[in-house]
Amino acid sequence: MANVFAFAETRGGELRKVGLETVTAARRIADAMGGGEVHAMLVGAPGVEKHSAALAAHGADVVIVVADAALSDYSPEVVAATAAARISAGGYRAGVFSASAQGLDLAPRVAAKLGVGLASDAIAVDVAGDSITVRHPMNTNKLFATITIAGTPALLSLRPGAVLPVANAKAGTVEAVAPAMDPAQARVKVVEMREGASGKLDLAEAPVIVAGGRGLKAAENFKLVEDLADAFGNAAVGATRAVTDDGWRPHSEQIGQTGRTVSPNLYVAVGISGAIQHLAGMRSSKTIVAINKDKDAPIFKVADYGIVGDAFEIVPALTAAVREARREG
Repeated sequence: MANVFAFAETRGGELRKVGLETVTAARRIADAMGGGEVHAMLVGAPGVEKHSAALAAHGADVVIVVADAALSDYSPEVVAATAAARISAGGYRAGVFSASAQGLDLAPRVAAKLGVGLASDAIAVDVAGDSITVRHPMNTNKLFATITIAGTPALLSLRPGAVLPVANAKAGTVEAVAPAMDPAQARVKVVEMREGASGKLDLAEAPVIVAGGRGLKAAENFKLVEDLADAFGNAAVGATRAVTDDGWRPHSEQIGQTGRTVSPNLYVAVGISGAIQHLAGMRSSKTIVAINKDKDAPIFKVADYGIVGDAFEIVPALTAAVREARREG
């Protein structure tokens, strides 16, 4: 049996979906290697331990809590030193991080401290015996490399949305530890956090996403998408690269190989043809509904439900139906 380390990312004191994804992936690796334990690390200000139950519910046998008032914001040096020290002392077979903005900063720092390699931005993980192999997209997703991670620990970072969080309840014993270095000695300090779209759901966290493409014909017609997202009440708005390149929507909403990778419970594609570049960012969604007037649009090949017709007629009707369903409870 081999134990596996997982870093559970938080932001603003709240556990992020990618944190559950890393724990789910670590659980799969540990089980495939004979049922070892998963040790998940939480770092933040006092109170961050409240997320221990959620990590336990997704497969963590032990939750390592690093709580310090100076760690309310991400501190690269402190977190990297603390994660590296734990991985080294714990003798883990593997360490799993997210390939989020924070994870892409953290995982290489940890790998450098441990003197091991790192397989980053993995979209799949396989285990055969004691061998850990990942799939990594290359050449803007035109090619996929299969990489076997040599050495121990095998460090990898997962593309957000590549793994769906799965409940797999374990004990989740909480272990409080101190940071491996004094936060006051850190050379890099966060002095301000600015959120680009305050009050809006982050695409990576949203259970429902309504996305629009060129089929909407003009920027002002994105109100159809916004109204449908608002009707759901828990939805975020997404867009294709063509739309963001034309300036119809901000690039923060772009979904695809050069944008965000998402895996919501429901993905509604409005006026999106389904180019491979876009599919790369959303095909792992649990349920996909496509609305397009072209019955031969590639999006229908991955959709669970397809509606062939004029989005300007269908979307308002769907929005009204969703609002009515919510009113009726």
